[in-house]
Amino acid sequence: MSEPLAWFKSSYSDSQGGECLEVAVYPHTTYVRDSKLGAGSPRFAVPADAWAAFLAYAAREA
Repeated sequence: MSEPLAWFKSSYSDSQGGECLEVAVYPHTTYVRDSKLGAGSPRFAVPADAWAAFLAYAAREA
């Protein structure tokens, strides 16, 4: 990965900076990190199809 990641939070996230996740989408991969820790946060990578399946599941269960 040569380009910096563009991190964002859900529009449903608390504007006070509470317990949120940030995600960055890169071709074929979605990266996830803790918003409280910012750039220093550990992150993990999820294949794009697995992230899409997770979001579909979360939307059904909400």
